Amino acid sequence: MNHPQDERAVVGEEDSFQTDRVLTISAGHAVHDTYTAFLPPLLPVLIERLALSKAEAGLLTVFVQGPSLLQPLIGHLADQANLRTLVVLAPAVTAAMMSLVGVAPSYGVLVLLLVVTGASSASLHAIGPVMAGRLSGRKLGRGMGFWMVGGELGRTLGPIFIVSGIQLLGLNNTPWLMTAGFLVSALLYLRLRDAPVHLPGSGNGLPWRRALRGMRPLLGPLAGIIIARSFLSSVLTTYLPTFLSEEGTALWLAGASLSILEAAGVVGALAGGSISDRLGRRSVLFASMLATPLLMFLFMAAGGWLRLLLLLLMGFSGLSVTPVIMALVQECFPENRALANGVYMAMSFVLRSAVVVMVGALADRFGLRAAYVASTATGLLGLPIILLLPGRRSRRNTRQDGPAGDG
Repeated sequence: MNHPQDERAVVGEEDSFQTDRVLTISAGHAVHDTYTAFLPPLLPVLIERLALSKAEAGLLTVFVQGPSLLQPLIGHLADQANLRTLVVLAPAVTAAMMSLVGVAPSYGVLVLLLVVTGASSASLHAIGPVMAGRLSGRKLGRGMGFWMVGGELGRTLGPIFIVSGIQLLGLNNTPWLMTAGFLVSALLYLRLRDAPVHLPGSGNGLPWRRALRGMRPLLGPLAGIIIARSFLSSVLTTYLPTFLSEEGTALWLAGASLSILEAAGVVGALAGGSISDRLGRRSVLFASMLATPLLMFLFMAAGGWLRLLLLLLMGFSGLSVTPVIMALVQECFPENRALANGVYMAMSFVLRSAVVVMVGALADRFGLRAAYVASTATGLLGLPIILLLPGRRSRRNTRQDGPAGDG
């Protein structure tokens, strides 16, 4: 089946999908995110050990996620030089820092460990998807699906790993858990030490000012899509168990709902990326952003076991689109893939955080069901924005935008 013109890979890019290497990077992503998922289960322990207030405990998440704002800078540097080493070291650094969190002697030391973790995570998430995309040839969507599955598995396994470690080893012996991270970094070095980061013929990337100017036609519509999706994802994930509990759903089902949703999302992420390689990124984006709100309206009207089926469908459709967007961003800017990916990740972090707070405030004022209805309706507003995404011509003109001396 022929690819649409605006979805064809950049001329000169290798066609082959290097399954073993893409799986290696995705496995490194899974192990890395397993360690970053240690923090929520450790919060009760840290509150007790260090006599933290709830505000101090909640602020710890900011120290981990805050360095995400550095991803555009890391991406720009990665476009200028081969920063593969940061991807290789990320599992070991994050494993060491997060395995020491449980035995941190003071709040200051805890903050330092989490900031280093955040910087390590920002490096991996700015460069890792670009490496996976580079090794995916023309099947970029499939590669991003593999990458996303790794992250989902890590976030699922992390709480189980740390809780089991505390039960078996005791809190004071949790530093031994870092061993797995070091082993994975060694594996990444052996398997990826000669893996390319940049596309053939892409040089060292465009100067950052000219590159950012070239991204303007994409960033505006992309921000709108992120905001629309953030309203959907916030009620799909952050507030789902609370919503079901308030609706009278049995406690066990409300608690398991997020796991059911995420499990379907793993399948959706892998399938969505691969399907977009065949049918085009915009087609899959449009289908997802149409189907998910409709399914959510049905979910709110349904009851009993029908909601379980709808949870699976919503997870598949709602969480399948992230690898599609990541593939689209990289395709738009082949000369500056890491910078473009870093800008997208940082923008997503800021906009999602703002939307989650807005939805919470809306729920406090009008009730969670009203917030669900409003958020679901807002999600539909992303449909016309998809039509504003730039086409192939905008991407080719990137090199011609701006004077050569910028940056």
